[in-house]
Amino acid sequence: MARVVFLGTPEAAIPTLESLAEHHDIALVVTQPDRPRGRSRTPMPPPVKEHAASLGLEVAQPGSRVELEEAIGEHGPFDVGVVVAYGRLLPPQVLDAPEHGLLNVHFSLLPRWRGAAPVARSLIAGDPMTGVTIMKLDEGLDTGPIVTAQAIDIPENVNTGELTAILADMGAQLLVATLPAYLSGDLEPVGQTDDGATYADKIEAGDRSIDPGDDPAAVVAQVRGLAPSPGATLEIDGEPHKILDARSSHEPVPPGTWAKREGRPIVGLANGSIELITLQPPGKTPQHGVDWANGRQRDGGRVS
Repeated sequence: MARVVFLGTPEAAIPTLESLAEHHDIALVVTQPDRPRGRSRTPMPPPVKEHAASLGLEVAQPGSRVELEEAIGEHGPFDVGVVVAYGRLLPPQVLDAPEHGLLNVHFSLLPRWRGAAPVARSLIAGDPMTGVTIMKLDEGLDTGPIVTAQAIDIPENVNTGELTAILADMGAQLLVATLPAYLSGDLEPVGQTDDGATYADKIEAGDRSIDPGDDPAAVVAQVRGLAPSPGATLEIDGEPHKILDARSSHEPVPPGTWAKREGRPIVGLANGSIELITLQPPGKTPQHGVDWANGRQRDGGRVS
């Protein structure tokens, strides 16, 4: 049983935390500080903090590099560290603290999609395949040597939230299965190549706006890549709507407009059309497209 320091923050890190807790001694869980959420901006704990507390694990929430180094130093020594979507680059003092370094569960097939948003970027790009990579962290951005990887075909119609959950479970199982051989020295990491490397930049506001000049496949990929959060946006009749699910349509609708077709909202694009399956009007909860269309006073309008 290895003595482990675990670093992670969002929901996607919890499956690995759970699996490690079943097989090893997690001496410390490190996560991000509580952040304001919702309209009230009340500070709320990260999902990993809440789950670690339910498991009775020690939790640290350093707010700076110095505090991080102090937390690691105070609770060591560690045999190995495990990182899943912690949200911060780690300094050399932390990388070198565990005897066997830190392993990262990364949700892509490196070197494709290094960086902050690998799942979203893979869907937006229309990749047919993705996977999980177990990598030993170095000082670069997802450039460390690879311990192992597992690939899957991306399921049809999946969005980022759904695909992240699939990869989180895969990563947890792969990490726990791989760790004994890694710790014993029977599995040596292999250096990455930069050939074919791509970068999964953080999703920004400019990534969200749907361009009616794009083709249906690109818009559907954008919608799925940004769902459920933050969501792609489309201005319909002058109001910004969040588009949470869409599919290609064969219904002819003039570009830059929307229309009801058998009760379903269809948006015309430059080279075809899409059906809006789920959308969220401003200030309202998500709605099925048919319900939204039935609530409109007109049978069509403009989009931009």
